[in-house]
Amino acid sequence: MKRLLLALFCWLPLMAAADDVLTLNWLDLIPEAEREAFAANAGRAAIGAHDESSDLRAQQSLIGSVREELNGSKVKIPGFVIPLEGDNKVVTEFLLVPYFGACIHVPPPPPNQIVYVKFPEGVPIQQLWDVIYVNGTLKTEAVNHDLAQVGYMIEGIAIEDYVYE
Repeated sequence: MKRLLLALFCWLPLMAAADDVLTLNWLDLIPEAEREAFAANAGRAAIGAHDESSDLRAQQSLIGSVREELNGSKVKIPGFVIPLEGDNKVVTEFLLVPYFGACIHVPPPPPNQIVYVKFPEGVPIQQLWDVIYVNGTLKTEAVNHDLAQVGYMIEGIAIEDYVYE
C-alpha cells in the first residue's frame, strides 16, 4: 500500500505537468533577445504608418523570429479575430492578432505577432467580434496568406471569452 501511495505521489506532478497550458501574451511570442528592438519599433509602426490616400497596401515588417521552444506547446492566448474560412454560422480558419484592425486597417504586425488558427469543427461566428482566448497546440510554422505572412499556427481546441482584469 505504501508503494502504491508513493508511486501515486511521484506520478501526480508528472501527470499535471503534461496537462499544463501556457497562458501567453503577445510579447511571449518574441524571442527575448529581440524584445527590446520590437518595443522600440512598435510605437513607430502603430502611429502614422498607414496612409489612407495611398493606393499601396502598407508593407508588413518581416523582422523578427519565432520561439522554436514553444513548438508543440498547449497554449492559451488572447487576441482579435480576422475570419478567413467558414460560412455565416461558423469560422474554421482565422488569423489571431494582438490588436483590433491588424492586417486590415493598418500594416500587418510582424509574422511572430500573428497566429494562423484552424478549427476543423468551426467556432460560432457571433463569438468572434471581441477579444477571445484561443486554446490549442501551438506550432512554429510559417504560413503565407494574402493578408500577411504568419509565424505561428494553432490547432484550435476551444475558445473562451476574454476576461478583463
